[in-house]
Amino acid sequence: MSLLLTSRTLHSATLNALYKNITIPHSRIFRKFLTHIAQNKELGTIVRRLDFSHFNPTTLFSTASERATTRNLTPETLLQCLELTPFLREFLAQEYIEDELDANVLRKLFFGLDRLQGVDFCGCTSNAFKNAFQSILLSDWPETLPISRLSLHKCMTLPASVFETLLPRLGNLTHLDLSGTRVTNEALQSIPHNAKITHLNLSKCRLLTADVIIDFLAKHPAVKSLVFLSLGEDARSHQLFHEDHLTKLIPILPHSLRSLSLKGSKMAPSHIDLLRPLTKHLEELALGRRLKIADIDRLFVPDENNDENIDQQLEWIPHSLKYLDLSDYTAAELDLITLFGRNTSILKKYSAPLEVIEVTDDLYARLAKSPVVKQLGWTVTENGNRAWLVRVHDPEDGPRDSGLRYWKMGASFWGMRKIPIACAEVGGMYGSYMFKRKL
Repeated sequence: MSLLLTSRTLHSATLNALYKNITIPHSRIFRKFLTHIAQNKELGTIVRRLDFSHFNPTTLFSTASERATTRNLTPETLLQCLELTPFLREFLAQEYIEDELDANVLRKLFFGLDRLQGVDFCGCTSNAFKNAFQSILLSDWPETLPISRLSLHKCMTLPASVFETLLPRLGNLTHLDLSGTRVTNEALQSIPHNAKITHLNLSKCRLLTADVIIDFLAKHPAVKSLVFLSLGEDARSHQLFHEDHLTKLIPILPHSLRSLSLKGSKMAPSHIDLLRPLTKHLEELALGRRLKIADIDRLFVPDENNDENIDQQLEWIPHSLKYLDLSDYTAAELDLITLFGRNTSILKKYSAPLEVIEVTDDLYARLAKSPVVKQLGWTVTENGNRAWLVRVHDPEDGPRDSGLRYWKMGASFWGMRKIPIACAEVGGMYGSYMFKRKL
């Protein structure tokens, strides 16, 4: 804070650093921030991001009644805050503040902030939130909204009418996370053709059909430059893509892709030949079920079965995969003997740049005790409900890849389940949804 007194130039730069991106970990910090911008309204004009992803109401108060009596963060105070931050560009919310997102707050976000680009409602499912969203559907909506990055990740209670109202108005769209929602075929196809979507998450969207998704990806102008695409499903409860669907889908996927999830799909060995060209530019790949280790191994080395494959071996282009998701395979289904065997290249040193292999979490204890894992140069780690085999870095190979990529927007780990809406370090509730939870 002493920089504020150094010079006029440093004073301005320090205020910008302090107020441009505001993170709210608990309600007392919110009240303090609101008081400052209410007393000094020029400070509110500096704010570009309001980040509630780290918000935890239990940090200060153990019960809901205690939190309610403080009246620090309420729909009214949140609306006041938005009124005082007219140049806001990113609003990052999550389930812990879902009841504060009333109709007036939502109306301000969608209709009253002309420069708003990123909105995240991750995990908001309460009746109050749903009812607030439904009530603003009756409002007089503009033809277009300025929002380019939208996350309704796991907003499972929102009705289809929300998506049918929102999506046709998002002509600036680049990032869209609808994982676990009730988005319909009609709503998906209503996305304006002038949108330029690079990140799309349609995992566990049960009202969507495979044929419509394939048609959308093949023909819609907005998805010709996809970088991140998740079409994952939980195969135990829902099946979206069967073998014939994948045979149509995989060849139409763009060369711009860096991350692809086909988790939960019903795959066949023939799909490996279709996936091979993608592995030359993909860095993340989540595979579906019913493949054998020998099938998967073909992604990493050319075929050596007969003389007809000599040309293929000579023209072979190494893969670019850093992360491989095999978590669809249970402990009983994943053939560890073959995976660790000398004839399989997946865990060998020459399978680099592969660094991370995700496995089902019930394999963690078994793999953690296995001396073979260490002998092959790997280790086992877990986080929440997820587990990974991670290659042990050899200093002789040079500096380790940080994992940072422009398309991951601040995330360094591999295999994120949720699309980031702002370029920032990942933590709090967003970190949990990205890297701790199953699909």
